[in-house]
Amino acid sequence: MGGEEAPRRRRNPRGQGQVLRAELVAAAAHLLATLDQPETLTLRQVAREVGVAPASIYSHFPDLGSLVRHVLRLRYAELARLMDEAAAPAADPLDDLAGRCAAYVRWGVEHPGEYRTLFGGRMPADLALPQDHGAGDAGEALLGSVIASLAAVRQHGGEQPAPARQWQDGLLLWTALHGLVVLYNDHGELPWPPLDALIADVLGLHAGRPAEEVAARLAAR
Repeated sequence: MGGEEAPRRRRNPRGQGQVLRAELVAAAAHLLATLDQPETLTLRQVAREVGVAPASIYSHFPDLGSLVRHVLRLRYAELARLMDEAAAPAADPLDDLAGRCAAYVRWGVEHPGEYRTLFGGRMPADLALPQDHGAGDAGEALLGSVIASLAAVRQHGGEQPAPARQWQDGLLLWTALHGLVVLYNDHGELPWPPLDALIADVLGLHAGRPAEEVAARLAAR
């Protein structure tokens, strides 16, 4: 019925097609972050959100998969930038790890829908993510930065973990951080301790440093 029709939208002036492209990306990102079932996203929903006919999308993205992958790349880039910026002023490896991981957790808690888009595993069912799509590479880079940062803390303390051990330790740390974000977001009614205290406990456990020391680094930021 009427709900299926895209609302009228004024055509962009000639030469401003990138305005529509940006609006399509913003609409897709918003829908993925707010839909109860983001895996049901369709191009028609995106078109309706922007106020254009579905056919208008094909001038900018060949299919739903390419649009969603573009959104994922942007979100990964945003999170990676925040983590790098948080680690940039680090005085030592522990500072780097604390800043990087705190930025990850804080972003996930402040942007629960966007976090779910990246790490919730609920993309449209027919969306295939080939190895060269770029979004997966960005996600692996985020994990790699945590692995390298944790290894640097260990090495600074005199340890020399083998590469396989570094990978496993970093993966376990990321698992803990991910679990913290998901549980904190999904069960906000629980009497959680302050978020930074939780981050300090997790990092202290995995880095082999006193949680109080990590907490002091976080408090200084």
